[in-house]
Amino acid sequence: MKNKSLIWKIIAPLAVVASVVAVTVASWDKSYAAAPPAEAARGAIVHRAVAHDMSAPLSELGGTRSTSMGLRATDIPSGALAPDPDDVVEQDTVIPAPKIVVPRGGAKAEQQSMGRRPAPTIVANFVGLGADFVGPQGNTVLRNPSDNSLAVGPNHVFQIVNSRTAIFTKEGKPLYGPVETSNVFKGFGGACETHNNGDAVVRYDQLADRWLIVMPIFTRLPRRADEPAAPRAGEPAAVSQRGQPGQPGSATELYQPPHADPTQLPEQAGPRTRPSGSRPPSDSGSYAMCYAVSTGPNPLGSYYRYEFVRPLFPDYPRPAIWPDGYYVPTSTGDAVIQKHACVADRVRMLKGEDATEQCVIIDDVNFLNNADLDGKQLPPKGSPNVMLAAGGTQLRKVLEDDGIYAWKYYVDWEDPSKTRVVGPEKIQVAPYHYLCDGQLTNCVPQPGTGRRLDAQGDKLMSRVVYRRIGNQESIVASHSINTSRGGGGVRWYEFRLDRNRNVKLYQQGTFAPDSNFRWLGSAAMDGNGNIGIGYSFGGASIFTGQRFTGRTPSDPKGVMSLREAVLATGEAAQENTLRWEDYTATAIDPTDDCTIWYVGDYLLKGSTRYSSRIGAFRLPGCGGTK
Repeated sequence: MKNKSLIWKIIAPLAVVASVVAVTVASWDKSYAAAPPAEAARGAIVHRAVAHDMSAPLSELGGTRSTSMGLRATDIPSGALAPDPDDVVEQDTVIPAPKIVVPRGGAKAEQQSMGRRPAPTIVANFVGLGADFVGPQGNTVLRNPSDNSLAVGPNHVFQIVNSRTAIFTKEGKPLYGPVETSNVFKGFGGACETHNNGDAVVRYDQLADRWLIVMPIFTRLPRRADEPAAPRAGEPAAVSQRGQPGQPGSATELYQPPHADPTQLPEQAGPRTRPSGSRPPSDSGSYAMCYAVSTGPNPLGSYYRYEFVRPLFPDYPRPAIWPDGYYVPTSTGDAVIQKHACVADRVRMLKGEDATEQCVIIDDVNFLNNADLDGKQLPPKGSPNVMLAAGGTQLRKVLEDDGIYAWKYYVDWEDPSKTRVVGPEKIQVAPYHYLCDGQLTNCVPQPGTGRRLDAQGDKLMSRVVYRRIGNQESIVASHSINTSRGGGGVRWYEFRLDRNRNVKLYQQGTFAPDSNFRWLGSAAMDGNGNIGIGYSFGGASIFTGQRFTGRTPSDPKGVMSLREAVLATGEAAQENTLRWEDYTATAIDPTDDCTIWYVGDYLLKGSTRYSSRIGAFRLPGCGGTK
């Protein structure tokens, strides 16, 4: 590992902003974190970064050759969805379409007519990664399903789809891409550089004006001398050894900025332990999680890079920004009812320092999603992060529930034995049934084909958004459910936090104005308290496209009062696989705190591969809209 004092001498000029942010967050009060509730889930496992450094500017790293990183069957837990190779995985088996059923009382939350107010104003609409995208590095064929991730900064839009990355101006001009997402780890060494996996996610940290990229490693890596054991729920806290030069996953070279004095580089760094670009053989070791945090607001600049060992399969990472950490929960496999809830030390990573990741195992729980902070108004000092999950369990054929479940994550960076996850607490909501019985079901019909599309109806898949406006603290979430007219609807919630940090339902609704299918929604709340939701839209007579709706704080509770805006109209059916986009994404523009960006998929006429469309929407009160 690098010597921290020497690293700081080299990168100090780039870390001024980070130090200001760190001072602000360092004052984070521990009044909440000190509480030891009896229901706490004990056993934080602390992972030290096995490697960290600072990259060259992304603009200087160039493009990377597209390669397929084949995986052994033994690398992947049975039933896992994420780690397909880069080629399209076709599924020819036709699964019988499940019957659309709605539990008693569920229809009462349905909004069965379109809003009457004007649709959200579309202020940007351009081509994203997909079949018709051509960027500075050309084009690439992307596999199914797409993992759409989107982040927006002061001047750029950053998109990741599966294992490819692109960066745009806000007017839609491609500046970079498509390149492999692992390109940001070029020169880092280890699995982060050599393994280019899907399910990578990008976020913009508005509190620090930084970009965060999180990329899971789905292949087992060479076994380490200090290989961490797979943790179990309830075990006491444990700390792994710090990474050492020469061990698998370790990088031993620090990027030297052009202005740096080469005599100041640590002599012990020496050459890499293996040639850049080489791929370690598959083995019986752990997986990993890779982080890249930009050193400033320019996504084409340099990044602090980290690799953390993950002894459990890191499927579906859902990064969330909170003042005391980057929270990244994952699933350990679709055939296991277990989740791995981790948090990385944001304060140290913003400065490029040696950092740790604390993880807690939670058994017998549905898909977990941490609250992701939007805007710059912070929660009260010391507030725990909130995690939410839908009820039911598809593996046990429990496909409906009348609750959303909440946990509080208390992290203590000085004493990991005090880290706790408290919960779950049931929040009573209108009854719901997973859209088409959950995931990997032959569900949404398309014109002219018997191929139906998957719904991912069993989970809160998209971002769970936290927003504070004055003393009001809201959390907005959505998922896909059956509707009484025989289609699919977007169930959405606004929860609010009371002074004891308890999560209470404020309002809910199911947007289902007709018998078509609306699913895979992603919600956001702007700085005015407006809620916007983008989602896939289609049916038996309508090719799948992308739409967007919204509401204002003055509207009746549970109602999306704005008519639908059409971002992308589908022109063809997807017939090569039932897998439709695993998730869509919304992002708030930090320049005005009210423009909501959204990305989703559709097919062009005559195409067999999907395209993506990136749009920006303004709701009433934003930029002069009414």
